[in-house]
Amino acid sequence: MTTLLTPDCDLLTFPFTAATDFTDLADCCDRFAETLMECDDDVYRMALLGRLSACLALLGPTLHDPIPPHLIARFTVESLPETQAFFEPDAQALCDYCQSLTQMLCQQSLLPEMEKTLRGLLCELVWMFAGDLKAPRWSTAH
Repeated sequence: MTTLLTPDCDLLTFPFTAATDFTDLADCCDRFAETLMECDDDVYRMALLGRLSACLALLGPTLHDPIPPHLIARFTVESLPETQAFFEPDAQALCDYCQSLTQMLCQQSLLPEMEKTLRGLLCELVWMFAGDLKAPRWSTAH
């Protein structure tokens, strides 16, 4: 069952668990990162970082699990899109990078300029990670 993450939903109370589909968790990561980039409130930013960390913690151990049968069609397209990656960590490394940056930002021990830069890096990595998780994997073309 897919739960839609609408633009007006409260990200701090949006429910997710270990039973949540990885695609929905990836969507949550996307939204947390997007909102984190726009956030000027320190308390809300810390809460978003906590939610992002929890989401990443749920995703990490499942990265090598098979895709559930009910999601296979979502990852099958006529032809796979061409990708041009300049930075190609595997999913586990990318999840670990995101989690490490999240934890570092939660410590609130950085200079404001450094915190802003690392927050931007975190968001870019989260978007890359989530995008990779949601990308097509199989082609119907022969």
